[in-house]
Amino acid sequence: MLRMLTVLILLGSLMAARAYDPFSETNSQAGALPAAAPTGRVVKVLPLFLDVHGHDSLSPSLFERDAYQALLRRETNAIFGVRVDVLWRARNPGDQKLTLRAELRGIGPEGYPRLTVLETPVTGGFFRQWASLTLNGQAWKNFGSLVAWRVTLWDGKRLLGEQKSFLW
Repeated sequence: MLRMLTVLILLGSLMAARAYDPFSETNSQAGALPAAAPTGRVVKVLPLFLDVHGHDSLSPSLFERDAYQALLRRETNAIFGVRVDVLWRARNPGDQKLTLRAELRGIGPEGYPRLTVLETPVTGGFFRQWASLTLNGQAWKNFGSLVAWRVTLWDGKRLLGEQKSFLW
């Protein structure tokens, strides 16, 4: 009898919580999101320095990649670019194009602060996906050294997700 009562209380509380959904169309107020609005987030960001050949590592090993990145940080003359690898996720995007934007702050060759924005259109799905944004060549030389970054996922003018570095 006690088990049955516990099950009924749990089911009743779940039904009550489901009945008051702030994002449902029946309970939506001005400014609330509709139930089918796309949601998303930036899961992980990996800024990786690139050498003259465009490599971030000498072999596929993660240990080798970390060692090579440390070597590139010490020998800054060997850096010829930066690639920002982003793991992101979006649900219910429909036919809408999402935009993945990476904002990079740095110190230019003459010592002045620089800001560069890299963007790429992405399409959402059910699973997490990787995307890469690259700054290399003459644009990297003009940019200088990377100090801070912020990566955002946009649905038009609506921010879906964001991740930023400590110094942003």
